[in-house]
Amino acid sequence: MGCAGNTEIRSPNLDRLAAEGTRFENYFCTSPVCSPARASIITGRIPSQHGVHDFLQWEQHVKDCPADTTRFLEGQPTYIEALRDAGYATCLSGKWHLGYGLEPQAGFQTWNAMPYGASDYYKPPMVENGEIVVHDGEYSSDVFTDNALKFLDGQLGSDDPFCLHLHYTAPHSPWGQDQHPRDLWDDYHDNCPLESVPSHEEPLPRGFVAPRTNEAARRWSLAGYFAAITAMDRNVGRVLDWLDANGQREDTLVVFMSDNGMKMGHHGLYGKGNATWPQNMFDTSVKIPCIVSRPGHVPQNRVDTHLLSQYDWQPTFLEYAGLGDHIPDVLPGRSFSPLLRGEDMGERESIFVFDEYGPVRMVRSKEWKLVWRHPSGAHELYNLADDPEEKANLFGYRGFVERIESMRKEMVDWYASYVDPRLDGTQLPITGRGQLAHATAENAFAYRFPDAWLPKPRTR
Repeated sequence: MGCAGNTEIRSPNLDRLAAEGTRFENYFCTSPVCSPARASIITGRIPSQHGVHDFLQWEQHVKDCPADTTRFLEGQPTYIEALRDAGYATCLSGKWHLGYGLEPQAGFQTWNAMPYGASDYYKPPMVENGEIVVHDGEYSSDVFTDNALKFLDGQLGSDDPFCLHLHYTAPHSPWGQDQHPRDLWDDYHDNCPLESVPSHEEPLPRGFVAPRTNEAARRWSLAGYFAAITAMDRNVGRVLDWLDANGQREDTLVVFMSDNGMKMGHHGLYGKGNATWPQNMFDTSVKIPCIVSRPGHVPQNRVDTHLLSQYDWQPTFLEYAGLGDHIPDVLPGRSFSPLLRGEDMGERESIFVFDEYGPVRMVRSKEWKLVWRHPSGAHELYNLADDPEEKANLFGYRGFVERIESMRKEMVDWYASYVDPRLDGTQLPITGRGQLAHATAENAFAYRFPDAWLPKPRTR
């Protein structure tokens, strides 16, 4: 985003949202891949509590695909359910990607879902009357916003509050020239230097296996990635304009958040936590944008540096909405709603945030990061104060034993307090290639990609 320092991307509406609110600069996902992170946002639980550990596999239009029939969040309270029960009108418009999607889930009443993880941008499949209907020739970000605005129009004249989740697939791949508005794609591809992200020539970090690319492919991907963001930004502007035009802006808390981070050449990689084998926890995978705005209430044009996580969001919003008694006791997060009111939150009980992706776990302070791979490594330690781009892995060097032991204890104690032993990601065969069913099912991680680029045994 421009407001986050990128000088090439065109994101005027997200920049406007940040100017009219607070941008949280140290905000982290719970897992650096889509479905687990999305499950954590709406349940407040970590993957080893809610059981979604990897992106959910799907085959579009195949009725018996497990990820399309499993109700992954069934029986787990969401903050949307709490709002619905308190009288809010609730709506999901856009990406679901948390299992069965032909009927409303998780407390949403109005259900305009795109049930899969991604789709062709000009052929979004949408749930309509319990069936999948493909909107051929319509741009997905526009379709999702159209449905969101229809829901908002329906709230005019009502005294009831509303909760709208507008879930874009952007800027997820595909990034081809035919996938995004042609004016945007061509302009970024032909006229933008694309110097705001590293080149493809950056060497891979030691110990990682990942696909490689070339300069032409890099420019092609970045043109689509940037175009997807700018096209999404246009639609964010449509929502903000609706709120302004209908006198709802100061009465509506607007939140912009991502599910996971993304490397677009950083470390020589393209992708998220599963862009490498083994899975990675680089900041470009685990740090995500978060902007919260409500003019006249949330501090404006402010950049907050508290260490915060997606697992903090459910208690934060429920407390902000006056529904603090609905916060489950099992949640690991802590409300940061005082920051949304312009109050001092004080120091957190912990100065760390935590992340997990199957057997890979991370503990991070503002200055240090420890990545621990169960059962036996390879592990990583970074001094983020001196090495913010995580170039120098200090694990195994002299002088860091006490720090590693201290951070390792913080990690072990924290996860021991919250992990459901049946769903413990360190005990499951998660490699970043997808999840088919509930984590306790026998075939939950039976991969469908036999020719994937995961490392293969050497032959002699």
